[in-house]
Amino acid sequence: MWAVETLGVRPDDRVLEIGCGHGVAVSLVCERLDGGSILGVDRSAKMIEMASRRNAGHVAAGRAAFQVAALHDADLGDSPFDLVFAVHVPVLLRGEPTRELAIVRAHLAPGGRFALPFQPLDPASTEPTIRRLAGTLEAAGFEVVDRRVASLASGRAGCVLARAR
Repeated sequence: MWAVETLGVRPDDRVLEIGCGHGVAVSLVCERLDGGSILGVDRSAKMIEMASRRNAGHVAAGRAAFQVAALHDADLGDSPFDLVFAVHVPVLLRGEPTRELAIVRAHLAPGGRFALPFQPLDPASTEPTIRRLAGTLEAAGFEVVDRRVASLASGRAGCVLARAR
């Protein structure tokens, strides 16, 4: 999955996925972890059930954990995350994500990364979406460090990578 390749997961990263859905990205992140871990959060109990089932081996090994909750209600613990990402989370792509971005900033480790990979339905909207996301992140106190566009067999995709200032 292109989105996970853009994240630059390090073996010992502590990772948070916002809106983990079926847990596909969690599986791919876990393949890159050695000593690190990932927490997948999703508002849907059905999605968390499927993600937990898909990643049962990673959960048993302590690499993955899941939580049914909206980001603002999640128990993210006291340890900061090295990497936070969200693939196609509507509030971050189209909404007014002030509250969510404040939560991400509060839980990022010094030097931690925040990534927003996406694949729009309309490929022509990739670059405008990247510009809008970058502006939103900068306004929320993040430093945008990379803007990526990729041509995939299924269309164009984009990703904005940032760090908290």
